[in-house]
Amino acid sequence: MREDCELMVSLAALRRQLAAMPCPLYEVRLIHSVSRQPYPGVRQWTASQLSDPATVGFLRIRNREGYEVYFRPYAGDRNAGYILLDLDQPVPGILARLRAQGHEPCVVIETSPGRWQAWIRVSMEPLLPALASRIAKRLAKIYEADRASADWRHLGRLAGFTNRKPQRRRVDGLAPWVKLIHARAWLAGDGAALLQRAAVELAGHRAHSALAGATLPLCAAADSFSTTDLDSTVLAAWYRDCLTRLRIRERYASPDWSIADKWVARDLLAHGTDPAIVAAVLRYGSPGFPRHHADPTDYLRRTLRAALFSRAPHPRSLD
Repeated sequence: MREDCELMVSLAALRRQLAAMPCPLYEVRLIHSVSRQPYPGVRQWTASQLSDPATVGFLRIRNREGYEVYFRPYAGDRNAGYILLDLDQPVPGILARLRAQGHEPCVVIETSPGRWQAWIRVSMEPLLPALASRIAKRLAKIYEADRASADWRHLGRLAGFTNRKPQRRRVDGLAPWVKLIHARAWLAGDGAALLQRAAVELAGHRAHSALAGATLPLCAAADSFSTTDLDSTVLAAWYRDCLTRLRIRERYASPDWSIADKWVARDLLAHGTDPAIVAAVLRYGSPGFPRHHADPTDYLRRTLRAALFSRAPHPRSLD
């Protein structure tokens, strides 16, 4: 009877956590708390497979044998859009602070008394590892989380099992439960800004600002920029954010996208964005690009040049 009750507790906690972190697949790893040896095999499960009573029963047995139950949303060689914060000593009011700064987590669990882990969803689309790791490190710095855990594929704990580490034992000698504190399917309000900043920082390692130059550097920016470390979905979202900020769709029913591109480029350059990144934002964000342009690179080069040397916003209609 007790085993049945505990199985239901584990099932309920696990299902709530998965519901707040939707993903096609989840990776589960079992690692022994003493030897640190993994249980043979790494499995990817769907939500229905992972929340099946037989699966949970199997995991509970391994957990009692001393294995920690770790997991993460799985997207192959990319991050699934979720960032893990490992808060060994969360300060009072941390949840309110996360919400206030646009970083509300979708899941918070207590891994042992006084130790939390928070999952923050920053993107609906999978992210390249370099981009996700950059965001994880930034959030870890802001909230004084464990920076060693700040990477694109770090594993967190699955609620409904116990923390088997000897140093986490309760005073009565029992292993503490991994408890679910907060669960709500949620996309962080500041997620787009985190993605944009990370993209700028990554590109800064490979491209130098051409604002102090003129025609030649701008040509090089349009010609040579690579998005190896950036995600095209992030660049496209950046373009859409500019449209919203400039109220282009609100003001013009059928915009002339060539003019809109210049306005977006001018806005980004005015905020100090590297021209190489601006070129990539236009390439991946401008609707239907390259449209009718026979030479897309030349078009980007001319747009960047026009945006760089234009002054105040021009009243010319975009219709």
